[in-house]
Amino acid sequence: MLMYLQFMQLLRAIGFFHGNILILSATIGAGIFVSPKGVLKYSSLNVGVSLSIWAACAVLTLISALSHAELGTTFPRSGAQYYFLKRSLGSSVAFLSLWIKLFTHPLRLATESLLLSTYTIQPFYAGCPAPELPKRCLALALLWSLGLGNTRGVRTVTWFQTISTLAKLTVLGFISLTGIVLLATGEKESLARFENAFDAELPDITHVADAFLQGLFAYSGTSILISIAGEIKNPGENIPRSLITVLPMVAVIYLLVNVSYLAVLSPKEIISADAVAITWTDRIIPSMQWVISFGISTSIFSNMCCTVLSASRMIYTASQEGQLPSIFFMLNSHSCPSMAVSQIIILTSIVIVTSDLINLIKYSGLALWFLRGLHMIGLLKLRYQEPNLPRPYKVPLPFVFGSIAISLFLILTPLIQAPQVEYICGLVFICSGLLCYWIHVHFNQHSVCFVKITCYLQLLFNVSPPEDHDESISTGKNDLNLSVNKKL
Repeated sequence: MLMYLQFMQLLRAIGFFHGNILILSATIGAGIFVSPKGVLKYSSLNVGVSLSIWAACAVLTLISALSHAELGTTFPRSGAQYYFLKRSLGSSVAFLSLWIKLFTHPLRLATESLLLSTYTIQPFYAGCPAPELPKRCLALALLWSLGLGNTRGVRTVTWFQTISTLAKLTVLGFISLTGIVLLATGEKESLARFENAFDAELPDITHVADAFLQGLFAYSGTSILISIAGEIKNPGENIPRSLITVLPMVAVIYLLVNVSYLAVLSPKEIISADAVAITWTDRIIPSMQWVISFGISTSIFSNMCCTVLSASRMIYTASQEGQLPSIFFMLNSHSCPSMAVSQIIILTSIVIVTSDLINLIKYSGLALWFLRGLHMIGLLKLRYQEPNLPRPYKVPLPFVFGSIAISLFLILTPLIQAPQVEYICGLVFICSGLLCYWIHVHFNQHSVCFVKITCYLQLLFNVSPPEDHDESISTGKNDLNLSVNKKL
């Protein structure tokens, strides 16, 4: 009699097509519905400057994404950014990145959850803002439903993303085409905003940096494939190909959607709207508000799904490397680190009580570009220290230096030109991660009590460690890998 044991491993189940779908889903989400408001605000309501910043954000994102692709192709494992920093700059810097992301991922998810609940509830309160309490309760309900779906494994996630991506592209396509038609038919009010696009007051350099942070937030999901590189088929080829294929498409969509918003709404109406796309629909076709609202909600929900996927893999890898409790790298029967997923959902639930979306975007954007700068410094150091390290994809050095320059501009400009208390608090928070690392090093997490707690949690949630802690990757060709044949 044969008994078959199943390897508990992450599966390499994502090919080129589903990689493109994941980038589309992770990138096109809350950003295009929130960021137009922030970009216009910090552009001093200057239409020309606002559209120029959107175009520049597309170029900067492509440069940064291609630079970071080397991380995922050189170290094709889930949580590649974290592992890369530990390999290049040491454990303390890797822990600092973990410390920052344990807060920025919940910030991003909280932003998306609150926005999703706003778009879902707003049609019930036509003509007035929706109350805060129902929005937050619905945001929590949607968040926990999402966490439960993520525990079903990466194949379930990619299946859902394929359907939701079609929905979001349909909605954004409709918005874009409507704007083009309005401009082509010569609507005087719409054309006037673009004929005098640069007539408004020009923003100062500090506001330009803040506007870039708002616009780049809409592109902040581009690193999804690097975060799950351990689940990508042939990552050395598919990661850069997917980025080059998808990001120009996203850039065109974003520009057309912003043009459509401005063709229908004035800049003042955009920055005063809680839900820009709903306000846009009310002005064009009020009867389609429910359809647009559903499409936008699907878009944001799928984006949240990618954020949870990325964040859980970061926690999973940090746990494998010994910087988080070992319970977080254990997998359930669907080859998913369900405890890592639960951790990010719990942290987001705490953050969700904050509802100032523009400030959430600003803080998470600063931390994101601080980490991207660290990644590029680590990449240069590893190029010098290990020149013979196999690199399936090698980014040109001008891209690397360009990414570092972008990070320095976005971080230092607000601090130097207009220092504010929140920026200083952000720096103190980042530096406090080093203190936490010192406490972590001197804390014995392998005590008998800690091991007992881990065992109880394993039994309670039915999770177990992967077969190979170093790689923890399966080809995904067969869910039941026949690893042990025992005759009873």
